[in-house]
Amino acid sequence: MDRAAKPSLLSRISPRQWVAIVLAVLAVIFVAQNHHRVDINILTVTIRSPLWLILLIMFVVGWIVGLFTRRGRR
Repeated sequence: MDRAAKPSLLSRISPRQWVAIVLAVLAVIFVAQNHHRVDINILTVTIRSPLWLILLIMFVVGWIVGLFTRRGRR
């Protein structure tokens, strides 16, 4: 009686999940290497924050702007 071999944990992970894992690892490395604080000047206000946080905020702002401009074309 031959029993089918159980697939290993690594073989059960889909390519899409592998991409997500790699991106998560890259994000952690990015945050670890960009933890120093920077000054951002907006008109007369100066904001001091970690570089990774400023970049994340700007990414989200750009994403939202993209959603609004895309929605207008539909």
